[in-house]
Amino acid sequence: MMTTVLYSTPLILAALGGLFSERSGVVNIGLEGLMTIGAFTAAAVTITTGNAWIGLGAAIVAGMILALPHAIASITFKADQVVSGVAINFLALGLSVYLVKRLYDGAGQTPVVPDKLEKIMIPGLSKIPVIGPSLFNTFPTTYIAILLVIVSYIILYRTPFGMRLRAVGEHPQAAETAGVSVIAMRYVAVVISGALAAIGGAGLSISIGSEFNQTTVAGQGFIALAALIFGKWRPFGVLGAATFFGFSVALALTGQLINLTKYVPSEVLNMMPYVLTILALAGFVGRAEAPAAVGKPYEKGSR
Repeated sequence: MMTTVLYSTPLILAALGGLFSERSGVVNIGLEGLMTIGAFTAAAVTITTGNAWIGLGAAIVAGMILALPHAIASITFKADQVVSGVAINFLALGLSVYLVKRLYDGAGQTPVVPDKLEKIMIPGLSKIPVIGPSLFNTFPTTYIAILLVIVSYIILYRTPFGMRLRAVGEHPQAAETAGVSVIAMRYVAVVISGALAAIGGAGLSISIGSEFNQTTVAGQGFIALAALIFGKWRPFGVLGAATFFGFSVALALTGQLINLTKYVPSEVLNMMPYVLTILALAGFVGRAEAPAAVGKPYEKGSR
């Protein structure tokens, strides 16, 4: 269970980022790239400063900055949102690998970070059988992820901001008539998406892992996107879906650790998270209705 919680955390955070963006009407295929830039920035800044919390803060800023080109292309210039997101993925990976080689003498990965985010134990709760050691003696990013699920639910369903955000993703023309700035709301949502996805990426390099290389994220941004769909664009649905996919990653890793490769090829174990993702979306997700205006460029004053 502990491994499941660890590998669910980045998926929860990235999927929540996608949730804010797509609830506003902007598809964000770029979650993979946003996680990548977050993972690289967190590792590089932590190595430079010796402080993982500064690295985490820098990752958030980097994610927000990288999300801006996607917002500008998708919202202002009304480019194809899928193409823009794919471009962000290529840009983030290419830029990160290039900077690693320039900063660390041509190496393919960063040095080991000197100060990871250490586990925090909550006295008493960590003694609860089964769930205690997994949920209450874990990395700060896991606590942040759980807290953000709750906060996201409150923001989306209990605040005027959340009501406006959902309105511009469902019926932007009606929102505009009511005085809501569709463009501004979508920009804010995409930037929030960048920040949350970057936190997920940072967790991979300075808490679960201790360095960055080009395989650090390895498709988890796309699994997070699947978790968003599987969770039907709802915060607690995202939590459940990301936990399921985190379990599939943990299952593959556990199989390798217990030497299951004697009976099952390692390639098959590595494929499991992606195969389960496809099966879940194809056969078990049921009817998943995206926000009505997602992926549709908005023309001010159009009807």
